[in-house]
Formats: sequence, structure tokens, C-alpha cells
Amino acid sequence: MKRWLSVAFCLAAIYGLAYADLTLRARSAYYEGQKYLEWDRNPGLKKAHFEALLAVAEQELRRDFQAGKFTAQELQAKLMLARFETDQRLSESALKYAYTWFKTAVDLFSPPESKWAALCRQQLPRAKALWKKELEAKKIPYEDYQLE
Repeated sequence: MKRWLSVAFCLAAIYGLAYADLTLRARSAYYEGQKYLEWDRNPGLKKAHFEALLAVAEQELRRDFQAGKFTAQELQAKLMLARFETDQRLSESALKYAYTWFKTAVDLFSPPESKWAALCRQQLPRAKALWKKELEAKKIPYEDYQLE
């Protein structure tokens, strides 16, 4: 009898931990999706975020250069690469990422159907419609299956 109680307890603990993990992951995905929707509404926030990351990266590169880890020519190349990567991130569609985060929560973090997975499921059609509208405005051809 004791053995069966131990097994039942272990199974319940495993289920509880899995539920908590999936719920927390769905919550994170929901907040990431919301962040990208906000960045679409207010591109200045997106720019400020990535410019701040670039400033930190540039500072670290300059510190490494001062420590003699690479030459001035290598520093310039690394700074140019960091700027290029930032420009690429800024040019990417925030709506594409919002849709991807919501879809990830729906596809990978449910079941169990947590509050966060349900919220992502509600946001998914809206994010996809906005993304389609953005692609059409930019005259980028696509097929529906390409957005999945």
C-alpha cells in the first residue's frame, strides 16, 4: 500500500511540475507576443531596446580592445557587425514575432489549457491578420501556408 501511495504521489508531483512548467512557458510566450505587438504600435520602443543592446555590445567590445584582446581593425569590424545585426533586428517585422510567440504557446505549451495559452489562442488570429496586412502593404507576396 505504501508503495502505491509513493507512486501516486510521484505521478502527481510530476504532473504538477509539468503543468507549472507549461503554464509559465505559455505566460512568457504571451508577454513576448504582447511586447512585439506593442513594438508594432510604437516602433520607438523597439528602436530604443535594440539601440540599448547595441550600446552595451559596443562598450564590451571597446573594453575587450583596451584589454588587448584584438586589434583596432578587428574592433572596427566587430563594431560594424554589431551595427549591422542591430539594423537587421530593427528591420524585422514585429508582427511576425508576435504571431510566432502566440503560435508557439498554443502549439507547444498546451495542453494543459492554461489561462495564458487561452489568451495566446485569442491573440493568434489578430496577430496573423495584422501581419498579413503588413505584408500586403509592403507588397510582399505570400501564401497562407508560408505563415504557419
